[in-house]
Amino acid sequence: MSTGGGPTGAARREVLLGAAGLALAAAVSLGLARFSYALLLPAMRSDLGWTYFTAGAMNTVNAAGYLLGALLAPRALARFDARQLMLAGGVLATGLLAAHGAVRSDAVLYALRLGTGVASAMSFIAGGLLAARLAGMQASPDGTRPVPAGLVLGLYYGGTGLGIMASALLARPGAADAPPDWPTAWLALAAASAAATLLTAASTRALRAPPVRSAPRALVPWAPFGFALAGYLMFGLGYIGYMTFIITLLREQGMAAAQLTAFYLLLGACVVASSWLWAGLLQRFRGGQALALLNGLLALATALPVWSVHPVAVFVSGALFGAVFLSVVAATTALVRHNLPATQWPGGIAAFTIMFAAGQIAGPALVGAIADGPGGLLRGLAWSAAALAVGAVLALCQRPLLR
Repeated sequence: MSTGGGPTGAARREVLLGAAGLALAAAVSLGLARFSYALLLPAMRSDLGWTYFTAGAMNTVNAAGYLLGALLAPRALARFDARQLMLAGGVLATGLLAAHGAVRSDAVLYALRLGTGVASAMSFIAGGLLAARLAGMQASPDGTRPVPAGLVLGLYYGGTGLGIMASALLARPGAADAPPDWPTAWLALAAASAAATLLTAASTRALRAPPVRSAPRALVPWAPFGFALAGYLMFGLGYIGYMTFIITLLREQGMAAAQLTAFYLLLGACVVASSWLWAGLLQRFRGGQALALLNGLLALATALPVWSVHPVAVFVSGALFGAVFLSVVAATTALVRHNLPATQWPGGIAAFTIMFAAGQIAGPALVGAIADGPGGLLRGLAWSAAALAVGAVLALCQRPLLR
């Protein structure tokens, strides 16, 4: 992309247009394709006769697909332009979302959730690469930028929140005695995904990230990061239980359909804002303090609807959770950058990604299995909050590495 000789208005518009297009890709890959499931779960569970375990296992399979896509992405990016891969992921996700509304077989739905996870990962990782390049390559000769790099990255990652908000409007959870038409809701999500992908294609034409073969990764010893890795594993276990079952829990507790929609809208809006809330915290600490604080806040957010069904407690929970959960990922990246040489950053980030994926894969089915026993979803979400609290304690034990 051309930047011209200085930070002109035209250059600024060009950068913002590209960043907005990338944000829509993130809205598809995570917001529409992944986190929309929580809104449709109550109706699907009622209609298809699922146990909580089966309902959670659907998200377990989706998380496994995301891990598979993340593992395949480096090879794909070594062969294809990142923009092509991002758009292909969006198109694939659109088709898979539409297929969700056309089937009733558990086996086929498992396959669709798996494929959606793969498509989401491919699109999100490729979009992240494009966002990083857009943020890092816009400086003019005098060092100024049309748009601050942090704003470009914030717009991209905040796109997930836009997708969550769109899901809340398109897949509105119904009242307990009038569940929504979930097949039609999946088709509506697919239509929104198609529109967003078309807008992304139109607004990112100037972006390119040609295939580049990755350099061999320097090995990173896991032991020095043991406490932080364990804390991140607990994050994966805990957060995904909330994002899978929170709407089902609130619906069972009698919350009105309009309130459920407003709750998810608020959560998504706070995700949009979260990219800028914690930048100073992540820059300040070299140990596990930031990860510990964020895990602790998530534990509190998850426990609130277990302790009280009062709307104030519930909406505070959603706002706090949305404002924090994506920043935990940024906290681990910051930890790696603070404590390892640049040659070891890919290996360090990969280690944290593996631990997160393990927790995220196990979490939904485990919480579902707990919820099938005495105490129901209240006990399952209490377990999620406990896992996040343990993660906070473990992360607090992580000390800076000597370099």
